[in-house]
Amino acid sequence: MSALVDDLDAVVAAAVAALRGACGRDWHVPAAGLEWDCWETVEHVADDLFAYAGQVAVRTPETSTYVPFAIATDRPGAPNLSVRAMPERGNAGLVQVLDACGGFLSGVARHADPGRRGWHPWGVSDPDGFAAMGTVEVLLHVHDVAGPLGLAWDPDPSVVRRVLDRLFPAAPVDQAPWPTLLRATGRDPGVPLDAWRWDASVR
Repeated sequence: MSALVDDLDAVVAAAVAALRGACGRDWHVPAAGLEWDCWETVEHVADDLFAYAGQVAVRTPETSTYVPFAIATDRPGAPNLSVRAMPERGNAGLVQVLDACGGFLSGVARHADPGRRGWHPWGVSDPDGFAAMGTVEVLLHVHDVAGPLGLAWDPDPSVVRRVLDRLFPAAPVDQAPWPTLLRATGRDPGVPLDAWRWDASVR
C-alpha cells in the first residue's frame, strides 16, 4: 500500500476532527493570507480533493487539461467550485463534504493503476502524486483557517516530509518539515514569496 495515500487518509481524518471542534464558530471570517473566508477555504479543499480524484478516475485519463466538471463562483474573488456544501447544513455539513471528498481521492488513488496519469498545471502526475497534492491542500488550508477558527494544527512531521520529498524536491532536508513546507508555499511571514509552485511530475 502507498504511504502517500495512507498519509492522505490520516491528514483528512485529523482535519475533520479539528474542524468539528470549531463547528460552533463563525466560518464566514477571513482565512489567513487569502481572499476567501474560512467556509470558502474549506469548500475549496473539498473541491480540490474531488477534482484530483477525477483526474485519475477516468478510464481514458486526461493529460492535457482538467476533466470538465462545471465550475461556478458565488462572488468575485471567491473560489471556482464544482463541489459545494448545502449552507443550511451548516459547518458540520461542510466538514462531512470534506471527509467524503477525501475518501473519494484516497479510494481512487489506492486502487488506480499506478501507471495511470492525470493532468495538473504543475505537472502530469500519477495516483500517488494526486494523493500527495491532496495532502498538501489539506495541510496548508487547515493552517490558513486554524488561527481565525481557534484551532490547534500541528501536522505529523513524517507526513510533511513525505509530501515535501514528492512535491518539493528542492526543499532542504536538514530543516524541520512543517516550517519548511510553510516557507515553500509563501506562508512564512519572514520569507515572503511572490509566487510558488510544487512539482507534480512523476519521478
